[in-house]
Amino acid sequence: MSAPFRLATGSSGPRQQSPTTCGSACATVARMLVDGPFARWVVHGEGHPVPGAEGSTFPERFASWERTVQARTNGWAASGGRLAVAWPRALGTPPWGLRHELENGCARVGTRYRLVSLRAHSQEALRARYRRLTDLVVDGEPAALYVGNAVLPRHITLVIPGARTGELSVYEPSSGQVLALSEDEFATRRLDLGGWSVPWILVQPTGHRRAGNGSPALAPWRVPQLNPDPTPLRREPGREGVSSSSA
Repeated sequence: MSAPFRLATGSSGPRQQSPTTCGSACATVARMLVDGPFARWVVHGEGHPVPGAEGSTFPERFASWERTVQARTNGWAASGGRLAVAWPRALGTPPWGLRHELENGCARVGTRYRLVSLRAHSQEALRARYRRLTDLVVDGEPAALYVGNAVLPRHITLVIPGARTGELSVYEPSSGQVLALSEDEFATRRLDLGGWSVPWILVQPTGHRRAGNGSPALAPWRVPQLNPDPTPLRREPGREGVSSSSA
């Protein structure tokens, strides 16, 4: 049986299969990192077929699942049959849709996420946010980072543990590359991720767990508020010893 899917700084992963599915690609890769049978099916076509990930090759199955994810993250229907905030596919993946995806199968069961706006952060606040991420992002609990230019967010990447403690790496879906995520480049808005340099939004683990794996549906027609507060959240006891080795 094939080994579970892994990523590390300097390695390569799958590339997004359309111009608007960077967020879907990140969600698919995040699921592959925590769900071995799903990863084996998508990469090798082995094991039980996954509905929504059809195809005879790795790129075909990956592209099929991207479309499945995009239909969930951008559609009108939330869990429980309630209405959600629909989002045009041409604009990519909305942060609240990606948060729901991460909380439901793309991270370790029970991991909770929050949305954090970074655009108004000072350099000092961005450094504090980066350092907090090095505690929050562990194996099986990645973060999604929206990047763009000075005007708009334009691209989505997946933040995973770095090669060493206190470091972060990032999966960049347009190239498939796994790159080191520098604190200095993050804090000074000089990133080079898919051609975009400015950090805009984080969909990050909270450091807390919930019982079970359900996720509350979004209130109808309400866009979730992005939290600009860089103050670290208190973590629950028992998480401090989680390894931060590379995913």
